[in-house]
Amino acid sequence: MGLRELSTVRPTHRPASPSIYNVSSAVGALNQKDMDRTYSRIKGFGLVGIHIGALAAFWPGFFSWSALAAAAVVSYATVALGISLCFHRILTHRSLRLFKPIEYLFAIFGTLALQADPIRWVSVHRKHHAHADREGDPHSIADGFKWAHMDWIYRHNIALPSDEEMRHFAPDLYAEPFYRVLQYLNIPLQVALALGLFALGGWSWVIWAVFVRLALSYHTTWLVNSAAHMLGYRTYQTPDQSTNCWWVALISWGEGWHNNHHAFPFSARHGLRWFELDLTWWHVRVLAFLRLADGVKVPTKAMQQRLREIARSGSRSSQSYVT
Repeated sequence: MGLRELSTVRPTHRPASPSIYNVSSAVGALNQKDMDRTYSRIKGFGLVGIHIGALAAFWPGFFSWSALAAAAVVSYATVALGISLCFHRILTHRSLRLFKPIEYLFAIFGTLALQADPIRWVSVHRKHHAHADREGDPHSIADGFKWAHMDWIYRHNIALPSDEEMRHFAPDLYAEPFYRVLQYLNIPLQVALALGLFALGGWSWVIWAVFVRLALSYHTTWLVNSAAHMLGYRTYQTPDQSTNCWWVALISWGEGWHNNHHAFPFSARHGLRWFELDLTWWHVRVLAFLRLADGVKVPTKAMQQRLREIARSGSRSSQSYVT
């Protein structure tokens, strides 16, 4: 039957138009956007709840020195070992290799920081480096301090990696069942920790070692995205606005030497000058000394000198080492 003959046939039903599939795809995209907005709102309410819970620390009845000590211990485990060392320098940038059982333990610590599971955290950070301070960066400082600091988390953010992008940005973590399981354990692990703290020290331990600890650790991490892209000095002329901010480095275990980090993302050491205190780097050295870590990467003196000379020359070419 030819095309002319086809046109004379009276169909018993109207055939589906190709545009219907386009509409279907558009509706699916809209539904995904609605889901993303809903998820962002849930995160926003969660952050508000955590900060309100932290305010309970001002009630004298909730203070005890043991609660403060518990908060310090849990904060050290979750932020220093979990986020700065494990999530950032080991999992995201593969700056060193850690004895696998210890890597997994530190990854659990990082998950207890309640910033994200390892796959999502690593995907967001790798995408940040791929598009630093440009379109596609999930927390670009070009969109303002408040956005880079915290708005990017709970407001609609099209730059956050989708499930497909997370598989693209973190295929190494997706390949390990352990990290795929951790995707579902953010809240259960936090609840288990809170119950354990309550059993050991009552509500004062929960207030200080969960709510206060989370609120403070959030802002120390977020300041790396915001203040360390605005305030401080730039040793290297990188294609972004990263800075070396001493006070952010002091409260974030060395993460504030952020211009150094963007110049040499592969480096396990962020504080590259003698006065740039990098406490996470001290941990790396101890672990390497104990033969629990190897494959430690740091930039050579020649690499550092080359990028410093580019910065001093005032050249408009911005460079960083991405390997």
